[in-house]
Amino acid sequence: MIDFIFETHLQVTDLDRSIKFYKKLGLTLALHKPERRSAFFYVGERRDLLALKELPKGQKLQPRHFAFGVQLDQLLTASDWLVERGIHPLPGFGKQEAPPEPFVHAWMPAASVYFNDHDGNELEFMAWLDDEPQNLNHVPYLSEWNEIKAKK
Repeated sequence: MIDFIFETHLQVTDLDRSIKFYKKLGLTLALHKPERRSAFFYVGERRDLLALKELPKGQKLQPRHFAFGVQLDQLLTASDWLVERGIHPLPGFGKQEAPPEPFVHAWMPAASVYFNDHDGNELEFMAWLDDEPQNLNHVPYLSEWNEIKAKK
């Protein structure tokens, strides 16, 4: 019955600032309703929808997480692409610095780069890998994943 996620919503504290941010990511503003403090963006050719809703002043934001699907060749340049737009990739999985390359979620397997919007919503660029899933006790960088795969 379910084929894909058609629409998802994020809470933001400043709608205008968030509209600028998501435009920097290349999303297309589909509808802006200033009187409702909301905006909708098309994501990709399929036009999935990302909705932003500004919270009333004083209401506590609850940050969320989701991933944008990208092609692997795009993911390989994603960190530099983000930095060019003033957005910094996040360290993760026990690492102290921003990753030099994508991480791999071996159980899927898929590679990803994480970053935040202005409100602390954790976003991710993610690409499927054409490999068999692995049960690892850590989250390797893509180069380490390729070494593990080559040994099998």
